[in-house]
Amino acid sequence: MRKLTLAIAITTAVLCAVAIWFCSLDKETRGFIATFPTNTDLLTWPQSQRDAAFRAMDRLPVLLHARAVSPSQTPLALPLGKPLVIPGIAAYVAAQHAAGIVILQDGKVRLERYGLGFEAAGRWTSFSVAKSFTSTLVGAAIQDGYIKSLEDKVSQYVPDLRGSAYDDVTIRQLLTMSSGVQWNEDYEDVHSDVSRFNDAAPDPGVDATVSYMRKLPRAHPAGAVWNYNTGETNLVGVLISSATRKSLSQYLQEKIWQPAGMEAKATWLLSKTGQEIAGCCIQASTRDFARFGLFVLANGSPQGQQIVPTDWFAEATRKQQGIGVNGMGYGFFWWTYDDGSVAAQGIYGQGIFIDRARRLVIASNANWARADNGPEPEAREAFYRSVQAAIDAGQ
Repeated sequence: MRKLTLAIAITTAVLCAVAIWFCSLDKETRGFIATFPTNTDLLTWPQSQRDAAFRAMDRLPVLLHARAVSPSQTPLALPLGKPLVIPGIAAYVAAQHAAGIVILQDGKVRLERYGLGFEAAGRWTSFSVAKSFTSTLVGAAIQDGYIKSLEDKVSQYVPDLRGSAYDDVTIRQLLTMSSGVQWNEDYEDVHSDVSRFNDAAPDPGVDATVSYMRKLPRAHPAGAVWNYNTGETNLVGVLISSATRKSLSQYLQEKIWQPAGMEAKATWLLSKTGQEIAGCCIQASTRDFARFGLFVLANGSPQGQQIVPTDWFAEATRKQQGIGVNGMGYGFFWWTYDDGSVAAQGIYGQGIFIDRARRLVIASNANWARADNGPEPEAREAFYRSVQAAIDAGQ
């Protein structure tokens, strides 16, 4: 009888936990539960599972490790502007497998579209768009005096890197992805570093990212070669937390989410050792991603409060490294265009495009068929150009 009573109690507790979790999901997410992935290797999820997961990364039973970032009590208003007419917009949204597109000009909403059953109130994951937020937090830490110089050695702030290939690498070299340390960022190679490092077992008492990265060999002299490296953005996140003695989520809330007037709660996924995954995985509304673009256009000084050094974005968003693509380069975790525009980009179609000359921001979330290959990236670049052309034509 006691065993039966215990079994009933356990079953009841499990059912209650499931019910509480289910109630925590928003309306749109509940309809996708049947296709939630059951493993953490997101690079192997089929598109149907990604459709479900990208709107609920912070609530997936296989993850469920994230910190919350509270919205501002005085959200920045996004008034409606003159509707922007973009021929073929419906076909573009469908071809991009887009979840959300928000276009702002002069702080006004010129166009807003949603797909995949996603809604304005939902949170979609950022992937590497988070890198540009992390870069901005470095600027904030310099403004606050926590980081003295971009020429400081990374190991000065992350002592567990001493004796590794990162021992003499500077913060600037990490921000420009020119450390010279060997790294493979091939999203479709299951043996690549980017596929393996999040699941690697950490050394006892050492951050998970640091554990993996400090074992990597040197491939080039520091500063000589650009090589895209998500792991190094995660190292920058560890560095910021070490310097500020705050979690990245707390610092993001203090320095960007609150001052920029973000309207909705955000979350940031955590590594095995409890550190925010700085190169990825901020969950936020498409409108708040667009508000970050306005924060950049305001030079990191919303409502007169200077969050980063006055010259930070001039440096962070200029071409510091060539990437082998005509008309483009790389800054401090930002993709740069020779016309002065800049973009934050994440795999599967996440992006924030910022055009200072036109006071233009295009925030988009999607679930492309492949991480960064296929026709969608080029089509998105063409879409950016079509929006610029429409604005120039007085649309």
